[in-house]
Amino acid sequence: MKIELGQKLYEGKAKIVYATNRPGTVVQYFKDDATAFNALKRGTIVGKGEVNNQMSATLFRLLEKARVPTHFLEQLSGREMLCRHLDIIKIETIVRNIVAGSLAKRTGLPEGTPVRPPIVELYYKSDPLGDPMLNDEHVRMMKLASPKELAWLKKQALRINDVLRPFLLKKGLLLVDFKLEFGRHRGTLYLGDEISPDTCRLWDAKTRQKLDKDRFRQDLGGVEDAYQEVYRRVVQDGKAA
Repeated sequence: MKIELGQKLYEGKAKIVYATNRPGTVVQYFKDDATAFNALKRGTIVGKGEVNNQMSATLFRLLEKARVPTHFLEQLSGREMLCRHLDIIKIETIVRNIVAGSLAKRTGLPEGTPVRPPIVELYYKSDPLGDPMLNDEHVRMMKLASPKELAWLKKQALRINDVLRPFLLKKGLLLVDFKLEFGRHRGTLYLGDEISPDTCRLWDAKTRQKLDKDRFRQDLGGVEDAYQEVYRRVVQDGKAA
């Protein structure tokens, strides 16, 4: 069946989600728009949408091979991805391997300090509230997920880390930390959203140069070059291999 786009279901800071003519599926369209600090800072990163779509497709395929259930079904174009339609759980799950960002601010630990073993943090997915941090009791109180689902989310997050971290290290990239979103589809839990320089902190393994959205957040310059470098290492080199 040829996929045809239906009505726009949602437009976020980085993607547009469309209904399709195939039941139970949606198309994610990846934009070049960039935001930071809960959309207080806005801009454009040229080519970001294509990088994020194709990198996400590459990593979702890798995770599927490792038996991690994802919403990914097919890459339709440079910017479009066919996915299962998920009822997104309003919890952002963060895995941290190295101290950076808010973890450095909250703990006073120097950026770059290794986190051993990796830790999992939970945040409430709510732009109006600024995505505040949650604990298990908050999740239970707000009925965001059942205890069984929450345990599954945390276990899967660490499992995903175990797959992505060595893969990216072989590409010369340190996986500092990353955000995951999960959702329900016909009674089953799946990994959703994307895995890209928008949702991961990625440093060059030798120089520790930042190759992710922090270059936009911190006005470091070279944002497009950083995204293209990650694309070259993760997507293009993989195709060549």
